[in-house]
Amino acid sequence: MPEATYFKPAGIPMRLLEEIRLSVEELEAVRLRDLERLEQEEAAEKMNISRQTFQRVLASARQKIAEALLYGKAVRIEGGNFEVSPLRFKCARGHEWELPLEVATSAPQFCPVCNTSDIAPPPLGLGWGRGGRRCRRGRD
Repeated sequence: MPEATYFKPAGIPMRLLEEIRLSVEELEAVRLRDLERLEQEEAAEKMNISRQTFQRVLASARQKIAEALLYGKAVRIEGGNFEVSPLRFKCARGHEWELPLEVATSAPQFCPVCNTSDIAPPPLGLGWGRGGRRCRRGRD
C-alpha cells in the first residue's frame, strides 16, 4: 500500500468534500504507465493482467483523477483486487530466498543457506513490479 492514501483540496473542510475512490490496482496502473513510463504491454505483464484489462484499469484511474482535480473532490486510495508477493533476497554467494512482506521489515542479517552477512536488499521503489510486489486481478 502507498504511504499516503488520502488527498484533498487545500482549504476545503473534509465534511464538504465529495470523495473519489481509487483502487490500489488503478494507482499501480498509473504508476507503471505514467511514472515509470512503461508501455501498456509491459505494464500489464508486471501486473499479471491482460493488456485490455490494463487499458480499462488505467482509463478508469485517469478519469477518476481528472474528476477529482477538475471538480475539487478528495481521493481515497483503498481496496481493489490485488495480491502482495514476497520480497526476494540474494546473498553474495548467489543463494536466493523469499520472505513474506509482513516479515521482511528490513533485510535479513544472514543468508539462511551459507550464513554470510553480505545480503543484497530487494530493489527499491514504490513496491510494485520491480519492488517485489505485483498486482493480480481476481484476488482480495
